[in-house]
Amino acid sequence: MELNLIYWLPLTILLLICSYLLFRKKDDYFQKISVSSVPSGLFLSFLFRKYSFSDLIKIIYDKYVADRVVGMSDSRGRVLILLDPELIKTVVVKNFDHFTDRRPTFWNANARNPKTVLNRSLFSLAGENWRNMRATLSPAFTGSKMRLMFELVLECSENMARHYRELLTAGLGSCEYDVKDVFSRFTNDVIGTCAFGIKVDSMKDPDNDFFTNGKKMTHFQRFSVLLRVLAINSFPGLTDSLGIEIIDREQLNYFFELIMNAVKTRNANNIVRPDMIHLLMEARKGLLKYHQESEQNDGFATVRESEVGQVQTSFQMTDLDMVAQCLIFFTAGFDTVSTCLTFLVYELTINPDVQQRLYEEVIQTAKQLDGSPIGYETLQKMRYLDMCVSESLRLWPPVAMVDRLCISDYRVDDGRLNFTIEKGVGVWIPIHGLHRDPKYFPDPERFDPERFNDENKGSINMGAYLPFGVGPRNCIGSRFALMEVKSIVYHMLLHFSFERTDRTLVPMKLIRGAVTMGSEKDVVVALKLRK
Repeated sequence: MELNLIYWLPLTILLLICSYLLFRKKDDYFQKISVSSVPSGLFLSFLFRKYSFSDLIKIIYDKYVADRVVGMSDSRGRVLILLDPELIKTVVVKNFDHFTDRRPTFWNANARNPKTVLNRSLFSLAGENWRNMRATLSPAFTGSKMRLMFELVLECSENMARHYRELLTAGLGSCEYDVKDVFSRFTNDVIGTCAFGIKVDSMKDPDNDFFTNGKKMTHFQRFSVLLRVLAINSFPGLTDSLGIEIIDREQLNYFFELIMNAVKTRNANNIVRPDMIHLLMEARKGLLKYHQESEQNDGFATVRESEVGQVQTSFQMTDLDMVAQCLIFFTAGFDTVSTCLTFLVYELTINPDVQQRLYEEVIQTAKQLDGSPIGYETLQKMRYLDMCVSESLRLWPPVAMVDRLCISDYRVDDGRLNFTIEKGVGVWIPIHGLHRDPKYFPDPERFDPERFNDENKGSINMGAYLPFGVGPRNCIGSRFALMEVKSIVYHMLLHFSFERTDRTLVPMKLIRGAVTMGSEKDVVVALKLRK
């Protein structure tokens, strides 16, 4: 239950005042190294919901891009925002050993409380612990493993298309839907079957426990969650001693029990199922080995595994480690994939010519299959689908920026810049700003899949296109996410057209004060059955 706003207000004001004083205190650091700094009031205006986080990133990027780097302070310390693709590549890719960790923002990097879970996830781990976990998990996300898991994603895609086809055929449902809700239910079911080993139908059973708990767990815009993030940033020792995390204990207990019961049942009955729990169980036994695959037809936006993820490791996962990986798979995949689908369908709706061309590719593919279900390889060969997905990820990257933490002093000296990034200083990579820079993407506000056709994609500056992050700490699940997005778009377009209504929000306005990307209002689109 959400706590009363009046109860939290004094503490919130105190935290914001503390943060503001910390911002001002550290501003002299940037003067010392001759780097401009972002006014503290700009970030505070985001906290007070004047901007969306994506808009904030773009404002900073546009104002300081000529400087190539700009400084900022928050309650965790100093941050350098890198605004140049070559500088980004040099700092966080070529010299990754200086920037192996993420900045702790919603978790405590030095947590000692045994009840905390998110500190054990791949997203949060640091140093050698992260290297071991990445090497342990990376074999589970190769193309060959995605092919095995594709049948589960395919079943969810077919089930969702069938559900809405039956509704519209029988005249039992409205043709207008909030597509964010529609795709949240789809991604929930995919994660349920692929990560937790359970079959869920969130269309026919909209209030099932798995969806209800998952939606609450990933509702990071709740006031109590935002307050917890502020508290963890400002008072890490106190929040650790109290066992405070951004995920409610009720949801943590629910998913912990769900995963452990699945592991116990499978071990007792020798059940093998091509999902994440099985792969984690295999990884726990040391049976997963990374194999370099020659087939790289996974999509333009797919990121490649670095040498860090290809090494052998004897790391042993505990029960809590397994739960943490499943939870981060849920929290990272539930909102980002449904957000990607929401904005992609939005763009297809307001650009009917693009939608028509994509539909023609879908129909041509379906005819070639002659009634057979689409396979993983066939889906990956759909070039225009990949172009549309790649462009949507450019225009609307679900994650506006990624960060790193300097773990040992690093000297920047490239002829134009000359300063030291000190140990403990954070680094931000402003993805949303880079993706909308006309220097790299002409007419950047326009949705244009042709940027990614065979003729043009070779000229794209890959240092400025980072939908799944950059360097060895990029998103381990990019193949899975793209497979999920392409599968459901194929099945929906095969049966429906997406059409604009009076309730469709044009132009798009992003929700203010939220770190995650989302529309200010429901993204309403009409589903129309194709003849």
